[in-house]
Amino acid sequence: QVQLVESGGGLVQAGGSLRLSCAASGIIFSITDMGWYRQAPGKQRELVAAITNGGRTNYADSVKGRFTISRDNVKKTVYLQMNSLKPEDTAVYYCNNPNSRSAYRWGQGTQVTVSS
Repeated sequence: QVQLVESGGGLVQAGGSLRLSCAASGIIFSITDMGWYRQAPGKQRELVAAITNGGRTNYADSVKGRFTISRDNVKKTVYLQMNSLKPEDTAVYYCNNPNSRSAYRWGQGTQVTVSS
């Protein structure tokens, strides 16, 4: 059974940084592409960063240059380093397959709140 457990969220002032983690189990992590999504209140869930099994990365324009996705295949964990945070980054952040049509069961997410 696939399990995705996100952590690392919190309350931070604008301009601050956070590092999110997502521990995966039940999948062959090393061959699996992974992504970070976020969902703000009243908005649809959006993919903000993705990393292939080979380490190639891609970012939404809204976070490019501020967020960095990385992975540790030994720990079966994907990370999202978020710098220069803005109030509009406030959302619940989730990890999952970057192809939403192949999404695994969603985890509980981790809340990120950026105050102005």
